[in-house]
Formats: sequence, structure tokens, C-alpha cells
Amino acid sequence: MNIVISGGTSGIGKEVALCLARQKQNHLLVTGRNKGALEELSAGAGNNNILTHQIDLEEFENYERSFLKFVAAHFLSIDILINNAGLLIVNDFMKSSSAEARKMIETNFIGPAALIRTLKPMMQKGSHVINISSMGGYQGSSKYTGLSYYSASKAALSNLSECLAEEFHESGIIVNCLALGSVGTGMLEKAFPGYKAPVTAAEMAEFISWFAVNGGKFFNGKVLPVAFNNP
Repeated sequence: MNIVISGGTSGIGKEVALCLARQKQNHLLVTGRNKGALEELSAGAGNNNILTHQIDLEEFENYERSFLKFVAAHFLSIDILINNAGLLIVNDFMKSSSAEARKMIETNFIGPAALIRTLKPMMQKGSHVINISSMGGYQGSSKYTGLSYYSASKAALSNLSECLAEEFHESGIIVNCLALGSVGTGMLEKAFPGYKAPVTAAEMAEFISWFAVNGGKFFNGKVLPVAFNNP
């Protein structure tokens, strides 16, 4: 399978890439901001099946053409796209600047949407788009001080997933969204210092990897909470 993963330099994204790369038949293209971390990830793949490409989703319009050219040079089609990249700036709403808000919205919503739009022509019937959202953006879930813009941007990504499942229905492309609860990552530590999550990044990656390959057989246009605890 040909798989594209955004935000794969650390945390859940990195673990998902390593998990899917265990299968020799999978060929991965992983993106992220940190060139060194991408090179380390590629070197650590035992099956030599991880390609990497440095992009910043906050400024994806500057990378769009060159990125598509790179993808097309290696893949004839894309079976799975995992939109995992995310940015969190913890700050009370009244203290947050418009610049901080824009950075999160660009990275968490506009960038992933642009990535889908760019890669859709390479997808075919049965291709699966998985957007990684958060319980903070899940309707009716508990909300927390300092996470308003982050949660709102993730809520937008969740809603987009539902909309695109309808828009892509005729082409047979499947779109789902996983709203993750607390997972042991640097981002969680930043949001909730000292809090110990019940699930590790590696454990969550096992589920996301399974869902990426198999979830399209059972779900389409769904925003699924994946949370033992919230946060």
C-alpha cells in the first residue's frame, strides 16, 4: 500500500509510520518540519520503505507544487492519507494573539485540507483519508482553559471530514476522523503538565495503523472518539 503521513517526526505520527513500515508491502511517504528527525525516521525503518519530505503545513501553499511533483515521482496512486500534523499553543483566549490563532488554524485545519485537495487526484476508489482530531474538538466533550483555538481548529477538521465523505462519495474515496483522547506525548505534557496518560503513543499508533488499513470497510464520514480518558 502507498501511504502518506503528515506530522511524522515525533509522537503519534512517528509511531504510526514505524508501525505501518513493519509490513514490507507498505511504502510510506512521511512529512514534517524537522529535517533531521525525518532522516532519522527513514534510517530507522528496517524494511527501507519510508521516504520523507520536509514541509510545513502552516505554509503549505509554498510547498504544494513541489510536493505533488515529489509524490508523483514515487507513487502512481495513494491508498491511505493520514493527516496527523498538529500544533498546540496553550494560552487563555483573551491572551491569545491573532498570530497564534492563525498558526494553529493553518496547521490543524487549512494545511490538512490543502493536503487532501492536492493529493485527491492520486486517490482511487477505496482510498482512505484519516484525519487525526482531538476530543477537545469533539462536540459535547469536556473543554479546558487555554485550549480554545486548538480545540476549535480540531473541531473544524472533524466537520470537514464529514463534509468530504459526502463530496467524495461518487469517487469512492473514504474519509474518517479519529478524535483522540489523552495519549502520552509531548503535546499532552505541554497542555496538562504532570498528567500521566493511560495510553502511550506506540499503543495509540497500533490502533490508528489498524484503522487506516481496515476502518474504511466499516466506517465512512464518521468522527470517532478514541479516548479512555479525557483529557
